[in-house]
Order: sequence, then C-alpha cells, then structure tokens
Amino acid sequence: MKKWKKYLSASMLTVVSAATLAACSNKDSSTGTKQTLNWMTKSELQTLDLSKVTDATSMDQISNSMEGLYRLGKNSKVENALATKTEVSKDGKTWHFTLRKNTKWSNGDPVTAKDFVYSWRRTVDPKTASQYAYLFSGVKNADAVVAGKKKADTLGVKADDDQHLTVTLDRRIPYFKLLMGFGVFFPQNKHAVEKYGKNYGTSSKTMVYNGPFVSKGWTGSNLSWKLVKNNNYWDKNKVKLSTINYSVQKTPSTDYNLYQSGKLDAALLAPQATKQLKHQSGYTIRPASSTQYLQLNEKNRLFKNADFRRALSLSINRKALASSVGGANKPVTTFSPANMTEFNGKDYTALVKTAETDKVMTYNPALAKNYWKKAQKALGQSKVNFTLLTYDDDDAKKAGEYLQSTIESNLKGVSVKVNSLPKKTALVRGQSGNFDALLMGWQADFTDPISFLDLNTTNASYNWSKWANKDYDKYVAASKTTGNMDDRFEDLAKAERVLLTEQGVVPLYQPAEAWMVRPTVKNVVYNGAGANYNFKYAYVEK
Repeated sequence: MKKWKKYLSASMLTVVSAATLAACSNKDSSTGTKQTLNWMTKSELQTLDLSKVTDATSMDQISNSMEGLYRLGKNSKVENALATKTEVSKDGKTWHFTLRKNTKWSNGDPVTAKDFVYSWRRTVDPKTASQYAYLFSGVKNADAVVAGKKKADTLGVKADDDQHLTVTLDRRIPYFKLLMGFGVFFPQNKHAVEKYGKNYGTSSKTMVYNGPFVSKGWTGSNLSWKLVKNNNYWDKNKVKLSTINYSVQKTPSTDYNLYQSGKLDAALLAPQATKQLKHQSGYTIRPASSTQYLQLNEKNRLFKNADFRRALSLSINRKALASSVGGANKPVTTFSPANMTEFNGKDYTALVKTAETDKVMTYNPALAKNYWKKAQKALGQSKVNFTLLTYDDDDAKKAGEYLQSTIESNLKGVSVKVNSLPKKTALVRGQSGNFDALLMGWQADFTDPISFLDLNTTNASYNWSKWANKDYDKYVAASKTTGNMDDRFEDLAKAERVLLTEQGVVPLYQPAEAWMVRPTVKNVVYNGAGANYNFKYAYVEK
C-alpha cells in the first residue's frame, strides 16, 4: 500500500482583529525567534469531541491536541505515540498494546488503557450517534453494538491494567494500524465527558487534552482560536511552537493580503494568484486524498431515476469545473481519488476504470440529452427543478455556480437553484436528509479505497442520499472478509464500477490547493488524509 496521504475542504469576508493575529512574545531560547504561527483554515471549527467529529478542520484540531496509540509523521509514517510496544497474533485478530507510563491529561489525570476502552465504547454506542462508528466494523461485536443488538461493553477492547490494552477483531483488518492513527480511535477522559455532559467538546473550556497542544479561546461559534503548547504532554521537549493562532478565512484574496502584511504565515491562493505566484518562494501545492462529489437525495423522485443521474453526470465538464474552482484541482473519473492506494504496482483507480465507467464520467452533452429524454418519459415530466446545497466558502460557491450553469445549459427543462449555507448548517441539513442535491467532499481517513466505498453502502451513516444497490453492498462486504488481497481489491473495484455506472453519487474533482507558506516555517507535516496537519515538530526559523 502506498504511503498514507491525506484530506475535506472549505468564503465571505472575515474581519480578524490585530490581537488575534499578532504573534506572542514567547521565544525559542536557542534562536531568540518567536515560536508562534499565524495559521488559517477555510471553515469553522465544528467540535472537539472525537466521537462526534465529521470535518477536516475539527480533525486537525483534535489530532494536534489529542493523541492515540500512534501518530502520523512525515510521509504518513506510523510512529509510536502512547503505544511503546505492539504484539499481533498470527491470525491478525488479537492486538496487544503496551502504553507509555506517566502520561497525563491536561487536567492532571493519568492517561490509561481504560481511557481507550471508554472512548471506543462511547463512540460505537448508538446513543452517541457517531458518524464514524462504522470505522469500528471488524472490532469484535462492533457491528452488533452500532446496530443496537448488543451492549457497548461487549466491544472487543479490554484494559488488562493501566498500561496494557487488548483489542480483539472479528477478522483480520489490513489497514488496522493506520486506523489507530486516526483521531476517532484516540482515548477520552471519562471524568471530563461526565463533568461537561452535553457541552463536552463544544468549546475549548469544555475539554481536556493529552496531545502536544491544548485548544484555547474557541467558544463554539467564533472564527478564531489558539493551539497552545501542552505542558503536561509526555514529549513536550520535542514541541517547539508555543502558540498557533488560528483564524477562519473564507476569501482567498483576503487571506493573501493578510499573508503579505505579515499577519498570516500561510495563505490559500485564488486561481488567478495561483498562476501569478507559481515561481515565488513559499509557493506550495497541497494535494489531497479527497473527492468532491454530489449526493442526490432519493427522497426526491427525480433522483431515484438512474437515467437522470447519468444525464447530470454527462452534462458536467469536470475539467472546466476543476479549473474554475482552482488551478491545482483535477477532474476525476472514479470516486476513489488517484494516487492514494497502490496495488500490485498500479494505482488502484486503474482497476476500476472500464469503457462503461468512462462513458458516464465523460463530458458528453449529446448523450446527456438522450438520458434526459429517457428520464422525462419515465417521470412523465418535461420540466423539473431542484436545489443544489453547497457550503458558503469561495470554492463551493464557484462550483455551485458552474454546476447550475452547465446543467441548465445542457439539459433544457432542468432548473437549478443554488443555496449556499455555512458548512455546519449544510452538514446538519445533509445528515437529516433535508436537501435535494448536496455538493460535498470526502477526505480519506486512511489510504485504502474502503474509506470511500464504505460511505455508500445501504444504511451507512454518511449515505445521506439513501442510494442502495444490493450488488454494491455484496462486493463491499466481500472485500472485508477475504484474506486474499487480489480478491479483495477486485471486489472493491467491482463495487466502485457499480457505483459509477449507476451514478449512486456523482464524483466531480480531486482537490489540490495552492498555498503560500512563509519560508521561515519549518517541519509542518502535511499528509492530505484524515487530519491534514501535524504541528508537533514545527518551528519558526530565525
């Protein structure tokens, strides 16, 4: 499997106070340089509760303020974090972890194996309604617990004592070690969860932390906050940054102006600036193991019609769409992104593509019209309309405008209204099924196609469109039970072919962002999947 890469994504003018963006006075003792970063993100922070996280911004914060058995270092290398020793049974179903001694939460409590047990049980408990509970599938009894058929305390995770954790699996999971580096599998402090109740994780103050940094100043809705060095962190001597000042910037022209004036150390570039600044020092491309796509809600009779879904796909020039959003984005022909997973010396997506999948993923207005005519006949309607829900950031708005224009132009009689909402609101609408079509992105949690294909199985927590196909479900399930890797990847490819030919979702483009990053900023690790950034070893050079 190829090295673990990483991704989701996110504009409106944001006013940022000088106090928020100003560097603090802490200095590196050896260089005299202020060890403060002024960083930006494109979308609001949603939660610090790892059982309820759904977005990349929140996962970045969790991954830098919390820590699990492993961390992902440079080039997604799995590094020991709280685990100092790992033993795996020959059949791959039993994992024994020895935990680091004398580690503490930010409230002074010791971090123990019981914190992992409590966290995992809380996440899979149906009462928690975690959108990521499905990732525990394969841990003994996880599926039954999530389905409400067994109690959470039957989950295959046990604290042998404070420093020893045993995990029992129903089946060998090829990507299990990668999963352990993902924030959903980190420990949680039971005292804090019970103390803060429903407010747990909704602000900086209603959390405790065990990672390199702690969150400060997030009230639950504001657009600026800080990550501050955690003095209780076991490896604090390796952490050089004292403060990371975060601000939400939704307009690339605004954040680049802040970068030029020294108030930001990194800025996302607009498409035009991407071309102009391409050869300047600090220009950086951030590729993502991610796909932007449309979910088409089958509660709307229009989207239950496969011919209409195919007509939509064929009416979209993905190359033009990707270019209109940002110069570094790339059109896709599969749902799983390219260059994420390698199998037998080839990119996995090469296994997926056939003449049939290419047919529905290629811009073809004439064929789109033919499918639209078939759909009109089946629907008994010559004119239809629907609302396209997008986030309110600059990229999403541009994509929404382009999609509205190209669909209405190529499919006469189809009227599209674009409704751009704050990301948090749009995600709530999506989760509740309160939408017609939703433009969203998915970032790999780990570099395996199952991270994408699991999303669209019947009754999956992220299958908000309620598309269902028995063959698709069968192939995805088969990929999880076979021990033969050739068979496994062929099952995954078969599932994805079904998804594409039926257009269960409409894949659009693979994001890759152009940034300016101040050359004095060193050792920021970007991996493009799961959590994007690891600041543990970052520092500011004199």
